[in-house]
Amino acid sequence: MTTATALPSFSKRTVPAKTAEEAKTQLDAHVRDIIKWHFSDDTGSPFWLNWKKSAGFDPVAKVDCFDALIANFPHFQDEWLRDEQPEVWVPQPLKSRPFNVFETGGTTGMPKQRVGWDDYKVDYEEFSDRYGDDIFPRGASWLMVGPTGPRRLRLAIEHLANYRGGPAYFVDLDPRFVKRVLGKGQTDVAKDYQKHVAEQAVTILKHRKIQCIFTTPKLLESIGELINIPDAGIKGIFCGGTSMTPQNVRFLCEEVLENKTSFVPTYGNTLMGLAVSDPDFAKKNYSITYYAPQPRAVLRIVDPKETTKSVGYDEWGRVELTTLTREFFVPRFLERDEAIRRQPIDGLPWDGVGDVRPFGASEKKIIEGVY
Repeated sequence: MTTATALPSFSKRTVPAKTAEEAKTQLDAHVRDIIKWHFSDDTGSPFWLNWKKSAGFDPVAKVDCFDALIANFPHFQDEWLRDEQPEVWVPQPLKSRPFNVFETGGTTGMPKQRVGWDDYKVDYEEFSDRYGDDIFPRGASWLMVGPTGPRRLRLAIEHLANYRGGPAYFVDLDPRFVKRVLGKGQTDVAKDYQKHVAEQAVTILKHRKIQCIFTTPKLLESIGELINIPDAGIKGIFCGGTSMTPQNVRFLCEEVLENKTSFVPTYGNTLMGLAVSDPDFAKKNYSITYYAPQPRAVLRIVDPKETTKSVGYDEWGRVELTTLTREFFVPRFLERDEAIRRQPIDGLPWDGVGDVRPFGASEKKIIEGVY
């Protein structure tokens, strides 16, 4: 992006680590850099500089690695993102740049909001670099079928398309409306709205040369009921937004996409960025494991009753997120998700999170909606 005046950017790309030891070394060095940035008077934001005054310790002196961050920081409170004005999160060197305000989630009430500048570009460029032209062809047109409006996803998908040399088309939806009607038991209204969105997507697919789609699992299924997706020329599906069971994934791959169109599941949100999936999920009974964009963000699976402790591999626990960029620092945020802790894999040498689902889903019914 070019502008009339050169403005500072502090969102940096990272070179992926190749081994677990290299990943740990890289993460610890990154933690030191981010802590120094957010807790130094000349670079920190008003919120974190004020927080430091009553913290009882000096983060720069005490936090020299990721384990020390876990040991010393409490959980980030989502109320801070609702109650505080966005300006309190702006680091000093970025005060000269107008910021984006991005909202999170599909719930009702006052939304959580974060500020941002270039993080979403870095997140989606790093995601893009993991996939070849056989999955998402260079120069191809994209279609996003999902929530736009105040969510960073709309800008992110367009940047992804542009980064790969193509344009993006959009079909919007209102996830808050869907959750509202589902909460009232109006499933017929929700299904009609879902069909309405899918029909708009099919209209675009029939009149424009689209090869790549971002959408949610439920909307992908709805689109597949109205049009044959592989026959429409779609090469790759970038899918996220709600949980996906192995049964869901297998159905989408085999029945909706006929094993002809590439299926790329992701797990992400406005606070974290984008976690990529293990590409060999079909060989692992269609169970999806996601890997955070480390060192810019870290996902842990923790014991819900003792959240300083990680659970063992292949055990269920609650998802905890730590975001570590110069634009935004979020320590130990407890997501409203639970997952299985999974082993590192080649190319992603840090812990993964598997079979992600809403926290407490095994004990009670959770309303997810379409996003």
